[in-house]
This record gives sequence, C-alpha cells and structure tokens, in this order.
Amino acid sequence: MSSDGYSLKFVADKLGVGQAIVKRWLERAIGPSKMAERKNGQWHLTERDLRVLEQLASRGAGKRSAAHRYKVVSLFSGIGGFDLGFEDAGLDVVFQCEANAFCRTLLQKHWPSTPLSTDIKELTGAEIPASDVWVAGFPCQDVSLARMGQRDGLRGRQSGLFYEFARLVGEVRPGIIVLENVHGLLSSHKGRDFGIVLGTLAELGYSVGWRTLNSKDFGVPQSRRRVYIVGCHRDWRGPSSILFEPECSERNDPPRGPDGKKALSPFKESIGDPSGEGPVVQSIAYCLYACSARHTGTDWSRTYVQYPKIGKVRRLIPSECEGVMAFPPGWTIPPAGPFARSEDLDSLRYHALGNAVTPPVARWLGERVKLYLDSRRQAESATGKAKVTLQTSAG
Repeated sequence: MSSDGYSLKFVADKLGVGQAIVKRWLERAIGPSKMAERKNGQWHLTERDLRVLEQLASRGAGKRSAAHRYKVVSLFSGIGGFDLGFEDAGLDVVFQCEANAFCRTLLQKHWPSTPLSTDIKELTGAEIPASDVWVAGFPCQDVSLARMGQRDGLRGRQSGLFYEFARLVGEVRPGIIVLENVHGLLSSHKGRDFGIVLGTLAELGYSVGWRTLNSKDFGVPQSRRRVYIVGCHRDWRGPSSILFEPECSERNDPPRGPDGKKALSPFKESIGDPSGEGPVVQSIAYCLYACSARHTGTDWSRTYVQYPKIGKVRRLIPSECEGVMAFPPGWTIPPAGPFARSEDLDSLRYHALGNAVTPPVARWLGERVKLYLDSRRQAESATGKAKVTLQTSAG
C-alpha cells in the first residue's frame, strides 16, 4: 500500500478477479457520482474500499485461488467485450492488442495495468506473455453481409489481418484459441474464406469446431448472430466440449395460445405504452452494426425509439446502445482527454459498440473454457498420481 492507497492491480490480485470487475463492484458500492470523481484521477483505493470489496468477493462474486487463475491474451480487443466476459467467468486478461486509438483509450480506462500493444502486424510471439487461451474478434468489415457491394473477404485489408493472427499462433501455439466473427464469414466467397480459416488452424495443429450463437439467447436485448470458432491444440475432443453442452436444456420459446396460434415475434413486441407519451421501443433490437445506430432513414432493419402520440421517432443514443450490447453503463465514455472533447464522440462510440462482442456470450464461452481447462488439469493430476503409484510399486 502506498501513501495514496491501494492500486487497482493490487486489489484485483488480492481478490482474485480482474481489474474491470473491481471497478464495477466499487461503482455498485459507492455510486456513479463518486466513481466519476475517481475516474478523474489515478486509481487509489482506500482501506474502506478494500473492506467493501472483500465483502462482495466473499459472497461468491468470483474469488478464486491464485493457483487456479487461467490467463487470457486478447487480440483485436476492441472495447473489451471478450475480455469483460472472460473476466466475469473467472479468467485473467494479461495482454491486449488493439489498433483503434479510441478503443485503446477505453481499454486503458478499464484495464489500466494490462500491457496493450497497438499493431498486430508489428507484434511478435516473444512479446506475448504465457497464457492458457487466446481470444480474438478479428475484423469483419470485408466479410460482413452489412457491407454494400462485393465483399473482399480474407483478401481485404481488414479481415486479412487474420493471417497476422495465424502467424502469431504459429509462433506461440497457445493451448486454446477462440475466434469471433460475423455470420457472413460462413458464406464469404462461397465458403472458401471460412475454409481457409479452418484449414490454416488445422495446419498449425489445432482441432477446430464452430457454432453460431445469437446474443438474444444469452439475455441480451438484441438479435446478433455471430460465428464462434474454437481451436484446441492437439486435442480433438476440446472444441466440442467447449461449444456444446452435453445436457439437454428446456426450450425458451414462448408458449402458444390455446387456439394454436404461433407466438408473436419478439421484434413485434414492444416496451412502453403505444397510446401514451412514449418512448416505445421493440423488446428485441435488430443487430447493431458499426454504422446502424447513426442511421436516420426508415430502413426496417434498424431499431428506433418511437413517440406515437406526437408522431416522432429517433435513433438510439450511445448510452442506449451500451444497454443493447449488454455493456455496463458508461463503458464507452472516454476519460478526460482529446476523445472526450471530440465533436465526433457519439460516432466513435456507435462504431466501437457496433464492432464489439457482447459480454454475456463471451462469459458463457469463458465458463465453458474454464470447465475444459479444469477437466484437463484434473486428468493430468490423476495421470501424474497414477505414474507415481506405479513407480512406487515397481520400486
């Protein structure tokens, strides 16, 4: 403890959670206004802060033994959707890489002590710390169905950065990799680009599985289909055990009425009183793209806030988009500096959110990865004990 108090990293290490989680717990305990005061200066936590946070951790909020804390490397980090979800699942983010300056500002705000690289093309495997899993939402612009005109696919300047990711994987060979991209990757160049991704990982020694997940099935108020690819080095059982649950679960489809009519589409269900002053918004938003929240036309595939009584509609504002993406309130508000004063701040926030991974999906994946790593650890421990027993018997 310094004369100014405890550092964020010290408290996070002591509690066995990530720095972003410590900040969210503290905001819950002291309130947003006092948190804003903390954000204006260096993060120094008092003895009272530490006691409050220890109480929250003791309630089962994620405290873990330091000996069993798995480490995550995050590439193409964006605003930290993968990172936030995996930390919520009980893993530690130990390294990040992001080219976008605005996104880096947010990463530094939420993970001030985590090493942050700015260019994956200049990064080498030797610079990346040891870890158990790599996560990466490599750029989707050149494979996205939202892109007007011909898609460049993996030949494009942005999505082609997948090859830089593959280069680093080849240098380090992490045990697990988790990739995210838009559903359009499956059809880009008639499926050839997706085949290249799978083939490249297979050549590097990875058994690979993939699954399309929709954020609305994880409590997110948005229909957002994304393809998630899991690779496990030299373990063909790993991807399926992570991506698919062995147990059956109850369906969450709304029940049909007694007359047998099909349940109403969630896109047609609304929140708010259509006969009142408003606002009224559909219960499940359409997919939020990097540019969709700025859209001001009448495209049916955009989500608008309506005021029926006065006949007006408006677009979602950035704070509402944070909710639609299931990020904590204020996540994309930058600290004091050039971006906070920028006239384009709303556009920067819209763009960053539209490209992000939704944290609840990432958390589910993190939990599945953690279960897999725990099972591997237990199996290796049992094998080691069996070898010791055999050696003792032979002696």
